[in-house]
Amino acid sequence: MATDDSGTWTAHPGEFLAEELAARGMSQAELARRTGRSARLINDIIRGKRQITEEVALDLEQVLGAPAEFWLRLELQHRLRLARQRRQQAAAAG
Repeated sequence: MATDDSGTWTAHPGEFLAEELAARGMSQAELARRTGRSARLINDIIRGKRQITEEVALDLEQVLGAPAEFWLRLELQHRLRLARQRRQQAAAAG
């Protein structure tokens, strides 16, 4: 996890998803089966390779109970942090 400029903890939502699965004793394969998504998609989200879309957030809400807005908010915070990092790097380079 990292903090953004406001001091808010941010992380890729996949980190939170992995923690939630571990706490429930649920495998990635089980989550994939229950959401109707591919195991590869779930693994890619957990590894930070894919984003959580609105549709995936709704699936996670249905299976895990956390509101879709929670998952989308995590995704947005992560993407904003990356965008800020890119701007800071570009400003430092230029």
